[in-house]
Amino acid sequence: MGLVFFLLLSCSRKEEPVVSFYYWKTIFKLSQTEKDVLEDNHVRKLYIRYFDIGLHPQTQEPIPISPIHFQENVQRFTIVPVVFIKNKVMLQPNLDIDDLAEKTFRLISEINKENNIGCQEIQIDCDWTLSSKDNYLKFIEKFKKRSQKKLSATIRLHQVKYFKKTKIPNVDSGVLMYYNMGSIAPDSLNSVYDPKIAARYLKSLKKYPLPLDFALPVYSWGVHIRNHKVIGLRSKMNIEALRKDKNFEQTSAVFFKVKHSNYKNGVFYEENDLLKIEAIAAEDLKQMAEELKEHTAQPPKEIIFYDLDEFNLKNYEKNIFEQVISCF
Repeated sequence: MGLVFFLLLSCSRKEEPVVSFYYWKTIFKLSQTEKDVLEDNHVRKLYIRYFDIGLHPQTQEPIPISPIHFQENVQRFTIVPVVFIKNKVMLQPNLDIDDLAEKTFRLISEINKENNIGCQEIQIDCDWTLSSKDNYLKFIEKFKKRSQKKLSATIRLHQVKYFKKTKIPNVDSGVLMYYNMGSIAPDSLNSVYDPKIAARYLKSLKKYPLPLDFALPVYSWGVHIRNHKVIGLRSKMNIEALRKDKNFEQTSAVFFKVKHSNYKNGVFYEENDLLKIEAIAAEDLKQMAEELKEHTAQPPKEIIFYDLDEFNLKNYEKNIFEQVISCF
């Protein structure tokens, strides 16, 4: 009887997803805060942006942008190289897909060899559209054949809802980017996470045929507004820092007005400009996790937080990541 009870208990025990992180800086060097978070959350896998692929301004040929430089050893982690491909690359009518797949794999291999990194998986990050899907899907086929590795791809909410039109890339698994939902605008809405927008897509999740893990946001930024128009996004900004800056005056929960023209982090702020801070609170993260749990067909194996940066991590209490994965 005791054995039967133990077996039933084992079968019913919930398998929580593991915590992983995206690393999106061009130099890999961990601060002590970042190391502590990785250790406290038993993180074994890092998804590291190796380089972007954009278009050369003159030739319009695909080129790598800002490849990563490692300044410390990563042997203790499983590394998944991530390549972000701008959609405009896939929109090129005469794109040499074979050449792009070959050069992409070659550069990943060179970075791995130089830093003594072995990888079993590569991730492609591209917000492909109906117009670019043919080139993108062909690229995935060619790259998978060339790399002979497990291949994952980032998936956006619109690609889940309309998968019969946008199609499904031939990858082993996907990562749903559960953020950047709305348009960046001078209004008071949060473009990073909006539950009303999310609700339009969530019901489609159970029908999506590809196994999915989830990526959740832990970043904040400022939307820079001048004369009622958005003129830029300012990274690494939060409400706490602006409250301490005498050049800015808080006018509402998320808006700050520039009191005196000034430079901040190399950006010029003109008097009367506005900054709208878009951030994700701990309660937002838990709500996002609950929404995903309710609408997913299969529980995720991993929750990947974007992104690993001391500036972001200091905005949350120590056990936030544990709280989020416990929702699943």
